[in-house]
Amino acid sequence: MRILLLALEGFWDTGLTVMLDAFTIANNFAKAQTGGTLHLDVSIVGVRKQVHSGQGFAIPVKPITPELKPDWVIVPALNTSRPEQLIPALARRDVRQAIEQLRSWHAAGARIAASCIGTFVLAEAGLLDEGEATTTWWLAPLFRQRYPNVRLDEGRMLVTSDRVVTAGAAMGHLDLALWFIRQASPELAAVVSRYLLADLRSSQARFVVPNHLAQADPLIERFERWAREHLKEGFSLQVAADALATSPRTLQRRCEAVLGKSPLSYFQDLRVERARSLLAGSGLDIEAIAAEVGYVDGATLRTLLRERLGRGVRELRADLR
Repeated sequence: MRILLLALEGFWDTGLTVMLDAFTIANNFAKAQTGGTLHLDVSIVGVRKQVHSGQGFAIPVKPITPELKPDWVIVPALNTSRPEQLIPALARRDVRQAIEQLRSWHAAGARIAASCIGTFVLAEAGLLDEGEATTTWWLAPLFRQRYPNVRLDEGRMLVTSDRVVTAGAAMGHLDLALWFIRQASPELAAVVSRYLLADLRSSQARFVVPNHLAQADPLIERFERWAREHLKEGFSLQVAADALATSPRTLQRRCEAVLGKSPLSYFQDLRVERARSLLAGSGLDIEAIAAEVGYVDGATLRTLLRERLGRGVRELRADLR
């Protein structure tokens, strides 16, 4: 499998290096176990002769030539974690050149992947249009507004769609690398994950901070503040809209556009967040915590926690110790 890592100026250091480390470990174990018959051929390429990481380290890259025939091209994230940094970066000349090259590779049959903010580069290239994708959770509102033709699910850690794979935030780069290794050999991926104390995760939902998402839109930010004050009460879209001096239709539309979910679903996110906090910082039992976040019994809350976070109460308490 020939893999090209397309490094852009100001890439996120960890995103690139964690994948290189995972692939190197995989090749070392493959050589010992199979005599080298299974090999991941990994190269760092760029549209410039040299690129600098987000921390300022100079990285030599191979030039892109017609002879390069990759099976996969991976775009590590840019070190631009805020919209005011990312949007200008996407308009840079080298990024636009990389986008044209990605389109060319994809048209020639190569498969394309990215994690975290790297997914924005794929979306700019139009490679995610009409398909499913995930991205770094804290920029999901920007992604959803900028690329309305992409079916975004930021709750998932990894999404495969046609010949494109996207992964979630930050250490999603490691999840992506393990996914690649698993395509070559599930047994090898299991060994690498043990050595790295990591494994593929299906969801990044339990890492999401709802308050951060709400700040992308003034109405949603007001809704978030109102919702936190009324978690103990049963949710009513009409009551929420009246309190915010807007219409139910407008509130519904803005939630869908910014958050990709209904007001009720976001209200439940806040209940889950509050319940997790109480599990960690109080001695309350599950019935008392359920009452604090507006549920009549602990069973309903247990179900919601399992659905949203993929963990039960005991597992969550253990995680938070």
